[in-house]
Amino acid sequence: MPTLTVTTRGQVTFRKDLLQHLGIEPGEKIEVDKLPDGRVALRAARPAATIDNFIGLLAGKTRKIATLDEIHKAAAAGWADQK
Repeated sequence: MPTLTVTTRGQVTFRKDLLQHLGIEPGEKIEVDKLPDGRVALRAARPAATIDNFIGLLAGKTRKIATLDEIHKAAAAGWADQK
Protein backbone atom coordinates (compact mmCIF):
# COMPACT_ATOMS: atom_id res chain seq x y z
CA MET A 1 0.00 0.00 0.00
CA PRO A 2 1.51 3.37 -1.00
CA THR A 3 2.19 5.90 1.75
CA LEU A 4 1.77 9.63 1.13
CA THR A 5 3.43 12.45 3.05
CA VAL A 6 1.55 15.56 4.18
CA THR A 7 3.47 18.82 3.71
CA THR A 8 3.56 21.64 6.27
CA ARG A 9 0.87 23.35 4.17
CA GLY A 10 -1.42 20.31 4.56
CA GLN A 11 -1.00 19.17 0.95
CA VAL A 12 -0.54 15.65 -0.37
CA THR A 13 0.90 14.67 -3.75
CA PHE A 14 -0.61 11.59 -5.38
CA ARG A 15 1.61 9.32 -7.40
CA LYS A 16 1.01 9.15 -11.14
CA ASP A 17 -0.16 5.52 -11.01
CA LEU A 18 -2.84 6.39 -8.42
CA LEU A 19 -4.13 9.29 -10.54
CA GLN A 20 -4.22 7.05 -13.61
CA HIS A 21 -6.15 4.44 -11.61
CA LEU A 22 -8.71 7.11 -10.71
CA GLY A 23 -8.83 8.37 -14.31
CA ILE A 24 -7.69 11.85 -13.29
CA GLU A 25 -5.73 14.09 -15.65
CA PRO A 26 -3.67 17.15 -14.66
CA GLY A 27 -5.92 20.11 -13.86
CA GLU A 28 -8.97 17.97 -13.06
CA LYS A 29 -10.66 17.91 -9.67
CA ILE A 30 -11.08 15.11 -7.13
CA GLU A 31 -14.20 14.54 -5.03
CA VAL A 32 -13.66 13.33 -1.47
CA ASP A 33 -16.29 11.60 0.67
CA LYS A 34 -15.66 11.37 4.42
CA LEU A 35 -16.73 7.94 5.65
CA PRO A 36 -17.94 7.41 9.24
CA ASP A 37 -15.02 5.16 10.23
CA GLY A 38 -12.36 7.83 9.58
CA ARG A 39 -11.60 6.73 6.02
CA VAL A 40 -12.16 8.77 2.87
CA ALA A 41 -13.25 7.75 -0.62
CA LEU A 42 -11.74 9.53 -3.64
CA ARG A 43 -13.06 9.73 -7.19
CA ALA A 44 -12.64 11.93 -10.22
CA ALA A 45 -15.07 14.84 -10.13
CA ARG A 46 -17.19 14.75 -13.26
CA PRO A 47 -19.40 17.72 -14.06
CA ALA A 48 -23.11 16.99 -14.23
CA ALA A 49 -24.60 17.22 -17.68
CA THR A 50 -26.61 20.43 -17.94
CA ILE A 51 -28.13 22.39 -20.78
CA ASP A 52 -25.59 25.14 -20.07
CA ASN A 53 -22.77 22.66 -20.78
CA PHE A 54 -24.47 21.65 -24.02
CA ILE A 55 -25.11 25.17 -25.35
CA GLY A 56 -22.25 26.24 -27.54
CA LEU A 57 -20.88 22.71 -27.90
CA LEU A 58 -20.99 22.99 -31.68
CA ALA A 59 -20.22 26.71 -31.85
CA GLY A 60 -17.77 27.50 -34.60
CA LYS A 61 -18.05 24.03 -36.17
CA THR A 62 -19.90 25.30 -39.24
CA ARG A 63 -20.55 28.54 -41.05
CA LYS A 64 -24.04 27.54 -42.23
CA ILE A 65 -26.91 29.25 -40.47
CA ALA A 66 -30.30 27.55 -40.86
CA THR A 67 -33.43 29.59 -41.38
CA LEU A 68 -36.47 28.99 -39.21
CA ASP A 69 -38.19 27.35 -42.16
CA GLU A 70 -35.25 24.93 -42.60
CA ILE A 71 -35.29 24.14 -38.89
CA HIS A 72 -39.04 23.44 -38.95
CA LYS A 73 -38.70 21.19 -42.01
CA ALA A 74 -35.82 19.26 -40.43
CA ALA A 75 -37.81 18.82 -37.20
CA ALA A 76 -40.89 17.64 -39.10
CA ALA A 77 -38.79 15.19 -41.11
CA GLY A 78 -37.26 13.88 -37.91
CA TRP A 79 -40.67 13.31 -36.33
CA ALA A 80 -41.77 11.53 -39.51
CA ASP A 81 -38.57 9.40 -39.34
CA GLN A 82 -37.38 10.78 -42.67
CA LYS A 83 -33.91 11.93 -43.60
